[in-house]
Amino acid sequence: MNKLATDVRTALLRRLATAIGLLLVTFAGAQAEQTFSFDSTPGKLPKTVVPLRYSIRLSPDFTTLALHGNEIIDIEVGAPTAQLTLNAINTTFEVVSVDGTQTADVATDAAAQTATFSFAEPLAAGRHRLAIAFTAQINRFGTGLFVVDYPTKAGTKRLISSKLEPADARRIFPCWDEPAFKASFELAVIIPKNLLAVGNMPVAEEQPLADNSKIVAFAPTPKMSSYLFVLTIGELERVTADAGGVTVGVVTTAGKSGQGQFALDSAVKLLGYYNDYFGVKYPLPKLDLIAVPGGFGGAMENWGGITFFESRLLFDPATNAETAKRGIFGIIAHEMAHMWFGDLVTMAWWDNLWLNEGFASWMATKASEQFYPQWQSWLNGYGAKQFAMALDARRTSHPVQQPIADHSEAVTAFDAITYNKGQALIRMLENYLGEQPFRDGIRKYMAAHAYSNSTTADLWQALEQSGGKPITGIAASFTEQDGVPLVVAETACDGDAQRLTLRQDRFAIAAANDPPLPAHSWQIPVAAGPVHGRALDEILLKGSADIAAGACGDAIKVNLGDVGYYRVEYGPKNRAALLNAFPQMQVDDRLNVVTDSWALVQAGRAEPPSYLALLDALDAGDRRAVWDQAISSLLTLNRLSRDRAERPVIQAYPRAKLRPVFDRIGSDGHGAGDDDTALLRASLISALGDLGDAAVVAEAKRRFAAFLDDSNALPTTLRDAVTHVVGITADRTTYDRLLTLARNSTVTNERLRYYFAAAGARDAELAHATLALTLTNELPDTIVAGMIGAVASAGEQPQLAWDFVQANFDALLAKQGPNFRDQFVPNFMTNFTDQAHAVELAAFAPSQSTSGGRVMVARALQAIAISADLSQRVLPAADAWIRAHKP
Repeated sequence: MNKLATDVRTALLRRLATAIGLLLVTFAGAQAEQTFSFDSTPGKLPKTVVPLRYSIRLSPDFTTLALHGNEIIDIEVGAPTAQLTLNAINTTFEVVSVDGTQTADVATDAAAQTATFSFAEPLAAGRHRLAIAFTAQINRFGTGLFVVDYPTKAGTKRLISSKLEPADARRIFPCWDEPAFKASFELAVIIPKNLLAVGNMPVAEEQPLADNSKIVAFAPTPKMSSYLFVLTIGELERVTADAGGVTVGVVTTAGKSGQGQFALDSAVKLLGYYNDYFGVKYPLPKLDLIAVPGGFGGAMENWGGITFFESRLLFDPATNAETAKRGIFGIIAHEMAHMWFGDLVTMAWWDNLWLNEGFASWMATKASEQFYPQWQSWLNGYGAKQFAMALDARRTSHPVQQPIADHSEAVTAFDAITYNKGQALIRMLENYLGEQPFRDGIRKYMAAHAYSNSTTADLWQALEQSGGKPITGIAASFTEQDGVPLVVAETACDGDAQRLTLRQDRFAIAAANDPPLPAHSWQIPVAAGPVHGRALDEILLKGSADIAAGACGDAIKVNLGDVGYYRVEYGPKNRAALLNAFPQMQVDDRLNVVTDSWALVQAGRAEPPSYLALLDALDAGDRRAVWDQAISSLLTLNRLSRDRAERPVIQAYPRAKLRPVFDRIGSDGHGAGDDDTALLRASLISALGDLGDAAVVAEAKRRFAAFLDDSNALPTTLRDAVTHVVGITADRTTYDRLLTLARNSTVTNERLRYYFAAAGARDAELAHATLALTLTNELPDTIVAGMIGAVASAGEQPQLAWDFVQANFDALLAKQGPNFRDQFVPNFMTNFTDQAHAVELAAFAPSQSTSGGRVMVARALQAIAISADLSQRVLPAADAWIRAHKP
């Protein structure tokens, strides 16, 4: 590298260090928050004018994608003002007036996404009526109001739907688009007569118009935040059931309502369960679950009308594995929990997003345990907490309660810290307080803040009042600062008795030569006890502790049940005792030992051979969760070894280790929804295929060929895994066949299965073909970014995909919207593990154009540096150990 290039690289990496430093200063400067107050809530809009009620009429044009609208907004003016500022973007204003007398001048600010109305005479304090005529846009990407073109047996059809979180109601109609500005929304929409419109509330009136259209008017909503508004229009059908006087519906495109029965049954039982748990009944007269065949890939908790990407909601036994019901139930349970946590009671600002997402994630798992205990959702969902802890151990982590400056930063808050760490903390706090006192506190919180907003301080206050234990200090130590606690545990004998010494530290995963992270202190509820016998008394660890721990030589397990949010590092004596007792541990404790052992290797606190020796000792008959963790870590080593000399050995070891597990459970079996063996079998087929197991690859090809002749020849439980293996090893003929299967299907989960299998092809020519496909209109826009990512990861062609992204960035941005720039590009670049690509990302100007984009770039650069360090530090040691321990 020449001197100029070196200087450029140094400057860019200094910019990264500065950005990370600013993030750390911002988070470190956060103060303990107060209970909710509208006036002190963060936000960008002035609070002198407050909306009370919106009456909105929309007329979407399905052809031109123009959205014509009129709205009347009842407002409360707190003090005389001649200016009024609200949110709007990509909106043309025709007329703005107030009280039918004054017309306003309009000035828009595209960067701030606002419109300011100026009046010749100041508006007096009190109530006024604002009237706005405007034209907005219907998007082709899944933000605001968007269009979806989808295949049917009768040809391509089009529907319109919406996705507004965190701040995209402003793309549909001008509004106060911040969560604290709650108001009632009354919607009317003009649509073709043959279409069905679904909103937050039931239809109040429907009238035909002269031009083969109709106007559909909905009942007004209760007070709610603007991001919860929903509108879906298309050739739809609806099936319903009654749940205690509430009409629960599943809405699908024509011909698919039968696939919504499992979702409908699930929603009915969940509504009753949540009504009882929260102590406040669901307040709307209807609740629709809306299946959308495109637009965005998840689900959105619009009050009264939850939207889902179609494959996340519908179940078709002809194409879905029975085990898919787990995911369907889980996402329904998550979104329905939002009807209380998020919709009825809404965080005041995006700095407290975890109050929505962490609680919904926790409640979804709690509901799954309630109705389907055989799924063991806490055990099998262990990966959520592990992912959060891996991110939280980095320099670029953030507190659960984090400062949010604007809408671009709000988007970055939808991450594993907010969702998964939030979920883990709530579970730990419920365990600490007790299930009944915790629920009493939640009921108190719901009753106190219904139809309003809250902060985390409001929640702690309610839990302390009901729980009988101090909780604010414990909880705040986890939510108001970033990072993962490390509990260092060692035993020592005193005659025949044993003492357990605990001390806390900060667990960190950092790149080589990174300075140490700032020290933190937590109040940690620690559960510990012997592998055999009664648990020790509850410990609230504030620094260090020394306690009696049974007889000398007893194996003492810390973090019993894996409920706590912390890592554990055992001293040599206790670790040796634990490994001897490992087979006798409960499965969640075995899993916890394995996950912490791998994390200590990542952090450089343990050597790779210690972890590999632990994997060597695993029983082939151990539970799915334990083997899934083993698979995950082994595939991480495989990814890091790409293009390195260690790869043949790194791939041979997991093939040899996983093959006996696969042989034990067999290559066949249809499985049921509660069958962990079916899920483990699929994971093993996929992993062994990735690792180049010749027998598994050959069997996958044989079974796929049989499937092409007879679809019943391949059980639904194996189709994703088998098709994946066929895809990564595909030649041109197989690749074309996968695309034909995708193009001929009208079932979303099938289309995704075949498209993503094709995208994983490791042949460079086929990878080029997949990338070219993302620029066409063939693929649902929802999966374009994922297809590019699959070329890089499953197809192992990251440079090819990056070159394509750079060459076609403007076209991809137009198709995908701003999240492609701010989110996708930084995340995509974590496929690389070298400094040169870190420099390229730091220099990629589009992703640096918003504060949210800069946050994502800083996180990605840190991830690349950590991967580079792991490659250099772990792979040679693993290679040497494996060679030395060949049978």
